[in-house]
Amino acid sequence: QVQLVESGGGLVQAGGSLKLSCAASRGTVSSYAMGWFRQAPGKEREFVASISWSGGTTFYADSVKGRFTISRDNVKNMVNLQMNSLKPEDTAVYVCAASVRGPGTNEYEYGYMGQGTQVTVSS
Repeated sequence: QVQLVESGGGLVQAGGSLKLSCAASRGTVSSYAMGWFRQAPGKEREFVASISWSGGTTFYADSVKGRFTISRDNVKNMVNLQMNSLKPEDTAVYVCAASVRGPGTNEYEYGYMGQGTQVTVSS
């Protein structure tokens, strides 16, 4: 099992940047494909980005492609999400997730999720 803890959220102006991190407080992320999901108020949780065990394969939602970058450091036992050119519509709780099945885009493929970190982008 793995226990995930997100950090790095906050308030930023539109056009700004934030870097989210996901660390394993128990277990190791190197054993899993990892993903980020987000949920805005009144909306369903949606896929943001995912990365394979080795980091060689990544997937992005169309809405963040070219602006967000997912990466992993298996030595430091963490996964990062660099978010640039942020928009107000990026405001959401961002959740880190781990999957033994691969870097899928469906949250049901992920057996472990963190509590999330709030990202608020002001216009």
